[in-house]
Amino acid sequence: MKSLNVLLVNFSFDKSLLPPDEQILQRIAAVSPAIKVRQMTIIPGDPPREAAPRGDKVKDLLAWAEVMYGFVPPAGVTERAPNLKWFQTISAGVDRHQGTPLWNSPVTITGVSGIHATPIGEFVMGLMLMFAKRSHQSLRQQLKHEWRRFGPAVLRGKTVGIVGLGNIGREVARLSRAFGMKVIATRRSAKKPGHARHVDTLLPAAQLNLLLRESDYVVVATPLTPNTRHLIGQNELAVMKPTGVIINIARGSVIDPEALTEALQKGRIGGAGLDVTSPEPLPPDSPLWDMDNVIISPHVSGGMEDYMEQATTLFCDNLRLYLAGQPLLNVVDKQKGY
Repeated sequence: MKSLNVLLVNFSFDKSLLPPDEQILQRIAAVSPAIKVRQMTIIPGDPPREAAPRGDKVKDLLAWAEVMYGFVPPAGVTERAPNLKWFQTISAGVDRHQGTPLWNSPVTITGVSGIHATPIGEFVMGLMLMFAKRSHQSLRQQLKHEWRRFGPAVLRGKTVGIVGLGNIGREVARLSRAFGMKVIATRRSAKKPGHARHVDTLLPAAQLNLLLRESDYVVVATPLTPNTRHLIGQNELAVMKPTGVIINIARGSVIDPEALTEALQKGRIGGAGLDVTSPEPLPPDSPLWDMDNVIISPHVSGGMEDYMEQATTLFCDNLRLYLAGQPLLNVVDKQKGY
């Protein structure tokens, strides 16, 4: 039986060596006796540092691997891993790979699209509720030891516009309907206005301005591609209601950051909930930090306690398909950019 060499690429956000994750290694190996799995760690820095456990050499691991599974591949992976045929990232967004040698190579790239729908859907609803109930105002008053009453609002009867009706957008639509909201959405594949499950009005992407004009809350959930970079700029923000709130859980660059800052400063829109920013992290001197109508979180909307378990389940399903010679799940269309 020909072996399938799988390399798990850990990425250490803490800049320290991660211990071998035996549970993940065992789950991958259990898919088939043909699978041989090993691992390495990338430690961020300038330049990043690479390490391999058990006395392995990184260069040998890279030359050995046919499949890689991790957040980002090692630098120069196309030259250093000549046998690589498939890279599965543990993220849904693949914009960080666009234009790289890996992107421009024959290597298949897959993601874990779908596992983020629940945590991000809940996060979006949390932000909408915070703006409706003015929870961020309460927190700011608490820090100042102030007691000033105000009038909260409700979500029922409001309109949410979802820019990008993918897995995340559909979950936001489902939850929004449960709150009694009207749902409008755009989808690239839509050719004319229509309907979709949990969506009152489905619009082609070209009718974005209609969505912006009608929405009390705008949720940006589209992938970042060359076509969606600065999709929402000064002209688009000017179409929104002066009370409208924009929530971005996609990528910061989908919204023109200068146009957004100006619209918020001048009160042209009501507020912004930003889990992603451009640049990221947001510079300490950005005026967005101190705006009363802005809620900022550090790109955590997709987080959940069993993230790696769910991502690895999807990867193992893909390994079974790969071994059987069947089409993989979540294959990235390099022409579309997602």
